[in-house]
Amino acid sequence: MKTFNFMVLPGDGVGPEVMKEALKILEALKEIGLLDFNCEEGLVGGASLNRTGLPISDKTMSLAKSADAILFGAVGDSRFDANAQNLKPEAAILRLRKELNLFANLRPIKVFDELLENSSLKPELLKGLDIMIVRELTGDLYFGEPRGVSKSDNGELVGINSMVYKESEIKRVALLGFEISKLRKNKLTSVDKANVLETMQLWRKVVNEVSLGFENVLLDHLYVDNAAMQLVKDPKQFDVILTGNLFGDILSDQASMLSGSIGMLPSASLNNRSNGLYEPIHGSAPDIANKDLVNPIAMIMSVAMMFRYTLKMENVAKNIELAVANVLAKEYATADIYKTGWKKIGTSEMGNKIRSELKKIC
Repeated sequence: MKTFNFMVLPGDGVGPEVMKEALKILEALKEIGLLDFNCEEGLVGGASLNRTGLPISDKTMSLAKSADAILFGAVGDSRFDANAQNLKPEAAILRLRKELNLFANLRPIKVFDELLENSSLKPELLKGLDIMIVRELTGDLYFGEPRGVSKSDNGELVGINSMVYKESEIKRVALLGFEISKLRKNKLTSVDKANVLETMQLWRKVVNEVSLGFENVLLDHLYVDNAAMQLVKDPKQFDVILTGNLFGDILSDQASMLSGSIGMLPSASLNNRSNGLYEPIHGSAPDIANKDLVNPIAMIMSVAMMFRYTLKMENVAKNIELAVANVLAKEYATADIYKTGWKKIGTSEMGNKIRSELKKIC
């Protein structure tokens, strides 16, 4: 039995709480005998700034680079809002993405039947919804140069961020998007703003070229504003959505509400070796931290994604997802997904129930 090495970065706010529940899942799988692992825990975000003065230290980065996979909680701490950009908690995730070359972010948007009524959309628009958003993660406005705030000749402040994409950056994420499409419904929608942005004209050109190697995958293109409208008008028209960093950031958060709660949705960030960083898409939520209120399902489903994409243990991934579905079928819910008549439980109890279901299944 192979032993895996995981880097655990709980972070800020609710991050440590959801990470605790994720580790329960790993321990259960170890008890069953499905894997062995070592976990190295590190500081990140505000927690790291408090101790080291940096959002993430060189030592933690080194450990992250040597890990088979990284489990990441959340970062964000308002005490550091006045810091320079490179000394804010969020700078940690940008450094991880850049130095680990995590160029692709996968965000599945799946709606459980039990939660159809939790969304603001009509249930008939959502039943059976299963979308995968593939977001490029290391280019675009977040990393493009030049950037910053400076003064013009007349003394007026000017803010600059540059939307930059290289052909190679677009090609590699497009290839991944098409490969994922082959494993699903052979349908990919590329989202851009090619009508007004030269960067996005290159994006569309490269995506079209890559598509020639995937003749069985149906490709269509949407401008980002239309894509945003279509996500709430007819979300089931989509299967795989491929898009850039900025548009993917916005669209994936919009799509998260189709599930009824941002607390339900995981994500994976992958490099070209399929080493990955796995995290829930919710933030640090300091207002509910340490109150046993946060929904741990997104973090637990991120663990399932780790087994699918990095560890290549599809059966384990499916069993974790089934354990979550079974708990929801028994009408247990944290506050964010609670409905009248259901049994409201806290973070820790939700983790315990999913762990118990998993052990029954395995």
